[in-house]
Amino acid sequence: MSDAIKHECGIAMLRLLKPLEYYQEKYGSAFYGIQKMYLLMEKQHNRGQDGAGFASIKMDVEPGQRYISRIRSNQQQPIQDIFTQINGRISEEIKAHPEYNDDMNLMKSQVPYVGEVYLGHVRYGTFGKNSIESVHPFLRQNNWMHRNLIVAGNFNMTNVKELFDSLVELGQHPKELADTVTVMEKIGHFLDDEVAELYKDSKNEGYTKQEASRIISDRLNVARILKRASKNWDGGYAMAGLFGHGDSFVFRDPAGIRPAYYYKDDEIVVVASERPVIQTAFNVPFEEVKELEPGNAIIVKRSGDVSVNEIIPSTGKKACSFERIYFSRGSDAEIYQERKNLGKLVWPQVLDAIDKDTDNSVFSYIPNTAETSFYGMVEAAQDFLNERKNNAILENRHTLTEESLKELLSVKIRTDKIAIKDAKLRTFITEDSSRDDLVAHVYDVTYGVIKTEDNLVIIDDSIVRGTTLKKSIIKMMDRLGPKRIVVVSSAPQIRYPDCYGIDMAKLEGLVAFQAALALLKERGMENVIEEVYQKSKAQENLADNDVVNYVKEIYAPFTDEEISDKISQLLKTEEINAEVKVIFQSVSNLHKACPKNLGDWYFTGNYPTPGGNRVVNRSFINFYEGNDARAY
Repeated sequence: MSDAIKHECGIAMLRLLKPLEYYQEKYGSAFYGIQKMYLLMEKQHNRGQDGAGFASIKMDVEPGQRYISRIRSNQQQPIQDIFTQINGRISEEIKAHPEYNDDMNLMKSQVPYVGEVYLGHVRYGTFGKNSIESVHPFLRQNNWMHRNLIVAGNFNMTNVKELFDSLVELGQHPKELADTVTVMEKIGHFLDDEVAELYKDSKNEGYTKQEASRIISDRLNVARILKRASKNWDGGYAMAGLFGHGDSFVFRDPAGIRPAYYYKDDEIVVVASERPVIQTAFNVPFEEVKELEPGNAIIVKRSGDVSVNEIIPSTGKKACSFERIYFSRGSDAEIYQERKNLGKLVWPQVLDAIDKDTDNSVFSYIPNTAETSFYGMVEAAQDFLNERKNNAILENRHTLTEESLKELLSVKIRTDKIAIKDAKLRTFITEDSSRDDLVAHVYDVTYGVIKTEDNLVIIDDSIVRGTTLKKSIIKMMDRLGPKRIVVVSSAPQIRYPDCYGIDMAKLEGLVAFQAALALLKERGMENVIEEVYQKSKAQENLADNDVVNYVKEIYAPFTDEEISDKISQLLKTEEINAEVKVIFQSVSNLHKACPKNLGDWYFTGNYPTPGGNRVVNRSFINFYEGNDARAY
């Protein structure tokens, strides 16, 4: 994705099911859990590099001993920063008390971060905030062990104001209007209710106040707490939580928008945002890592009992397709093949764009995350060339000489690494507000491989705003002197804002929206813009279920090709000599390539929750009124 967007978060939850002695004897370290958490988080650093957090819980410690540890960082390399600090603290304790190495009870009770339950989080600052207070996990503290709550997640709620107001109606005073705070307090409220009810029941059964604490631990109904807390949630989420006494959970939204995978054996239970992360960290095969189904929660009790419970009935799986196109690491076996298929399926459009002239075309990709789709496109190109050679041989089999056959077979698809990212420049450039000229130098280009009669075909994961293409990449490619520059998006046109975790909140920032507006104005159809505004405005006070996405009418008069052609014009500046052609994947081919992730609202406007229509409605009103504000 050549346009940088803030996106996603990554979660990792690990529960050790054996005593610490077991891991020390089998794996040679009492810090097995911490080491695995480092791997789980580092292998998900692609999901968030603005901040990271880590929390652990020790079970069965004596009153007065610290049993919850948490550390967060918003430094430049937050994961490294966290584990450097953790290792430093542990080393200090062990150096001062070497006897801890021989007594696991002392090790657990006295050394920070050593425990049985772990939660990790990596994040991007979706709202542009990266203060340490915005970094997960969040901690809700209480002197009752059961009422301590640690929450981290990969989520965005579309109805934060409604959730906030419901907390106020309950008599609470939330410290800020943020989905993380409101979600945690929602869970916390029903946790308090559950604990109070269980405490009353245990007293009525004759248990002492002290005995009641263990009864509450055993009987706490995590599934019921989640059902009550999530009743009015609207959004995409994979929510992870730890309770102070040792229960833990990961809960996925009913449309399965945000991903979650888990693995269990007799030693551990682990949950993460990506499957290959678990495969790599624990050396387990693909088929043993299970996907957490939409609306379900995996719950691990303090006792070690594990269950998967339906919390909210599934509304039909609409898993985010951007996970497959771009966000998740391509080392997942399914994702790798899907990305190759995206490249293969867009090939017919590429072939038309180069007038079927593969001999005078050079194929490449930008950025590096588009490499797998590039392989698929090149395979399709090779199949086309092989068919052409085969037909030529059959048609001329009586006249072919050894020399002409050799010449025919020597023709190849021309592929080159045209753009190479200079990682040293990136940090400096992203901190510079006037960086257009510098952005053009983030990539080094390969000179000497393009001829003036060549088409230069560059595949990208997706095109969001088109800013980097216009100000940097196309200019850079044009310096090589090609006849035509064909920019290929392995994703369809992004037409609508996202409200479930990707920072694409403003319609006017999307180049497809800009293209549709330009076409409406060119064809004297400005009335459509006014009509959509009036229809959107009339819906402002409607319930979410009654809101319609009228923004679709902005695109309705035009074919996909017309919008693509207008995008091509918008991205070509006067100083560009080459012809510029931009082509996009079709939505139908996207679904064909990624059949398990059918969430496509940013392409089609078909939002999987009612709150999505309200967000796009508000986003259009903001655009029309010139209000530079987020729609959620």
